[in-house]
Amino acid sequence: MALKSDTSMTIRMNKEIKQKAQQVFANLGIDMTTAINVFLRQAIYYNGFPFDVRFETPNDVTVSAIAEGEKMIADPNAKRFSSVDDLFEDLNNLESAFPIHSR
Repeated sequence: MALKSDTSMTIRMNKEIKQKAQQVFANLGIDMTTAINVFLRQAIYYNGFPFDVRFETPNDVTVSAIAEGEKMIADPNAKRFSSVDDLFEDLNNLESAFPIHSR
């Protein structure tokens, strides 16, 4: 049987974060050491973080679409629909009024 070659690691973290994380892991039936070992093994497996690490900042197209939507919502004259079916019915009526011709 192979001998274990364990090592220790010391890290600093916010006390409240540590307590909350310990509670989460306790609910899962594991301790902090086991949780950190799972994280490290997954990082090795994925050759990076085992989850997305990114800013949730929308790109310019999304920012523009959000602004357009907010403007439409604020416009009391904007057409409103009570269901998706009503929306599609309106779109079909527009298509009939303005048919698209193939070349």
